[in-house]
Amino acid sequence: MALTALRQIVRNSESSEKAVMRQTGLTPSQLVFMHLLEETGEATAGRIAGMMGITQATATVLIQKLENARVISRRKGEADRRQSWISLTPHGHALLAMAPDSANAQFHQKFAALQRWEQAMLVAALERVAGMMHAAEPDVDNEQ
Repeated sequence: MALTALRQIVRNSESSEKAVMRQTGLTPSQLVFMHLLEETGEATAGRIAGMMGITQATATVLIQKLENARVISRRKGEADRRQSWISLTPHGHALLAMAPDSANAQFHQKFAALQRWEQAMLVAALERVAGMMHAAEPDVDNEQ
């Protein structure tokens, strides 16, 4: 029963991600990156990487893809020419405006509407499930 619920969560998340990708041509990570840029107005790659919890290298790959799609632009810093500042292009703003809410955004809205005790209970249960799933992973280092 628990595994069925987990599979349903994964299936719903994947279905939502595919719908967003079909409509916008962007991955969920790219959309998160763009939403953060929209909130900040302009930021460095390092700042967005920190906000997303990703490495600078991963942020660089996202930036290159988004720049190729012409949804973001880069400019050199005035005080420090080694630093690049990233912002959304008009096309990027338009794409975000038409993008449907992701499953994550919908979840956050519904989760925020719960009572605090319900939120705490769900977080505790999910952390426990995540711990059980992690413990079930094979120990690859010892298999070599």
